[in-house]
Amino acid sequence: MVEVLVKDLWIPPSLKEKLKTWSPKTDVGRFIRECSRFLPPEMAVELIDRFSRIVVLQSQLDIVVFRGRDGVPFLGPVERYGVVSEKVITTAGVNYLVDAWQNSVELENFKYHSLGTGSTAEANGDTGLVTELTTEYNPDSTRATGSLTEGAGANIFRTVGTNTLDGTPGAALREHGIHSATSAGTLWDRSVYAAITLSSGDSLQSTYDMTASAGG
Repeated sequence: MVEVLVKDLWIPPSLKEKLKTWSPKTDVGRFIRECSRFLPPEMAVELIDRFSRIVVLQSQLDIVVFRGRDGVPFLGPVERYGVVSEKVITTAGVNYLVDAWQNSVELENFKYHSLGTGSTAEANGDTGLVTELTTEYNPDSTRATGSLTEGAGANIFRTVGTNTLDGTPGAALREHGIHSATSAGTLWDRSVYAAITLSSGDSLQSTYDMTASAGG
């Protein structure tokens, strides 16, 4: 006698149809889809229904360092760190987004890249870097102005900025921000990453992607 095992035979038709038709576009959506198989069917269907109605914003930071030589920028080796962080968009940032829809501020202002030495974990309530550079920037206390483009898809906002230092920070760099102004302003996103040491004449290029996904 041969016993045939059918995968997911226990899943009721209502949940099976949801799993078949819902194709999440984000990491958290894919995680929920996989976990739903282990929940009570009614709960899983409700969870998928609720999550598929929301828009998810995901951030990603990629870093490349261009070393200087004898204090002259871009003459030394290039160090590619790849993706160093995937969080976090702030409450202040999404509040600014709502203000932009009311035409009281301009969303395209979010193009200024900051660097800092603070290592405190990211939090939604952040309003600035913990320890932002000041006189190390060139010009002093002035963040790099980034580009305003699309990333790999129409739903991906990308800004690329390069900060070249004319002073050596007192500690390794560990944090990056996207702001609405060259100084002060509103913080859209703060990222913390493993220590990167820069000296005068070195440059750090930050590529920030924000992916907006409808339907989870």
